[in-house]
Amino acid sequence: MQQKVDHINAYLQDAPDIWITSRKNNPPEGFPKMIKGSEPSDGRGNLFVSLDEKVELEKKYSILQKYIKPFVGGDEYISDQQGKYSRYCLWFLNGSPSDFAHIKEIKERLNNVAEARSQSTADRIRKRAEYPYLFCQIRQPQSNYLLFPRHSSGDRKYIPIGYMDNGVIVGDACYIIPNAPLFLFGILTSNVHMAWMRVIAGRIKNDYRYSPSIYNNFPWCNPTAEQKAKIEKTAQMILDARAKYPDCSLADLYDETTMPPELRKAHQANDKAVMQAYGFDYKTMTESECVAELMKMYQGLTEGK
Repeated sequence: MQQKVDHINAYLQDAPDIWITSRKNNPPEGFPKMIKGSEPSDGRGNLFVSLDEKVELEKKYSILQKYIKPFVGGDEYISDQQGKYSRYCLWFLNGSPSDFAHIKEIKERLNNVAEARSQSTADRIRKRAEYPYLFCQIRQPQSNYLLFPRHSSGDRKYIPIGYMDNGVIVGDACYIIPNAPLFLFGILTSNVHMAWMRVIAGRIKNDYRYSPSIYNNFPWCNPTAEQKAKIEKTAQMILDARAKYPDCSLADLYDETTMPPELRKAHQANDKAVMQAYGFDYKTMTESECVAELMKMYQGLTEGK
């Protein structure tokens, strides 16, 4: 579709000439920080086990039941059935070496991790060869957290973000926000934030590449108490709609051709509530007009800085 405009900025938008330059991981005022998940650097999966391997190891060594944890990366989060896990990891943080040091299968894996790390060109990874039983970088939160897959299909209207239990280990193919309130989820899963993301995010082919700079530079609304409560309500509606389809993956639910009506209606209600909090007209405002207004807000927030 062609559209004649008076001006096009660097993001190919009919909006002010701005450039999102800040890449510092400073969260919006009053909101929790977004961080990357934990990095294994384990030499091709030595700290990971499949479901079958998990069952076999726990059957043979019952002590390992407390050390084998469900794991999600970006692919697993989107593609696994909700509440089910296709991948597990060995998570020995704060564990006793006496529990696993004598287990042959574990020792072999840890030797492989140590060898792989010692041969790395990165100094920080070589240093972690001394601790092969631990992930190379550990950022697992103590609380439940809001998960963003780093990569998501460009065919989706919404990146399927969601809450995870802190007992599920999250990898570095995801970004997370610990202790994220429901209002925050409502804003970030809305069409307003998704419109901003589609312009600001990096791309790999047609896929979106999310990063903390999208979240950190996003212009926030200043809702009334009533508007905030409404967003919290519609955000919960989205979670409730997903829960009606426990046998589905998020890939199933967020495919534009198969999204269930309850979920689509919940998202539409949330979109409307968020747009009202921004003072946007849900019925008439186009996505490009929404982005233009957000860029004006961003420009106002950054002038003089």
